[in-house]
Amino acid sequence: MKQTNDDIRLLLFMGIAVMLSLFASILLIFIFFQRKKYQYQQKIQKLHQTQQNQLIEAAVRSEETERHRIAEELHDEVGAILSASKLHLQGVKINVIDKNNEPRYEKGQELLDMAIKQVRGISHNLHSSILKEFGLNEAIRHFTEKIANNDLIFITTDLDDSYTTQTNENDISIYRMVQELMNNILKHARPQKIHITSVYNQDALNISIFHNGKGLSHAQYEELKFNKQGLGLKAIQTRIILLKGEVSFNYKPEGYYINISIPRATTI
Repeated sequence: MKQTNDDIRLLLFMGIAVMLSLFASILLIFIFFQRKKYQYQQKIQKLHQTQQNQLIEAAVRSEETERHRIAEELHDEVGAILSASKLHLQGVKINVIDKNNEPRYEKGQELLDMAIKQVRGISHNLHSSILKEFGLNEAIRHFTEKIANNDLIFITTDLDDSYTTQTNENDISIYRMVQELMNNILKHARPQKIHITSVYNQDALNISIFHNGKGLSHAQYEELKFNKQGLGLKAIQTRIILLKGEVSFNYKPEGYYINISIPRATTI
């Protein structure tokens, strides 16, 4: 009788052990498949992100190619036509006595000079020659000096000259963002002072644009960047995504700050 009870206990323990082993096996199989599912989802997400970045990259490269083409056309064709027009005007002989002829002639020359300068300026901005030859900091300095008017608006820069170019594409995207932000500030904020600073370290390039006009909060930026009217802000957001950077809009008692952070390891 005692032997029978021992056999029953042994069989019971063996049954429990088998059930526990079976349960543990099922649990391990479940964990294994969940991990595989998670890895698959991560892979799909990474692939989607890569495809998104490739699309954005293609759009940015296409934009820069188009800018380059327009720059050449403005410089080689339109600029030459305007210069020739000026030469023709200079050769005109005023034979009719009319008190309005001379001021009209002088005004025509003045307008042609202005048009030639504007075309050259547009061509220069589109082609980014200073950016390619002298780097990001010099391009930003040149741009701010060109648009500054000390009687109306005072623009200063304090840029970290230890910055070194990683890729030309990166610098072009950063420069375009600064241009777009400056254009928005001049158009909408109407400031008296603008100050651009940059700090470069082992982690990132940080650019800050300060102005004392009417600015945006970060919440307003998040709302406007999806607005059809906010194409400039949308372009900035597109470049920020491509550069894997961050942009923030902040207000302090002295004015508004726009902060851009671009990771050092970022390459397009």
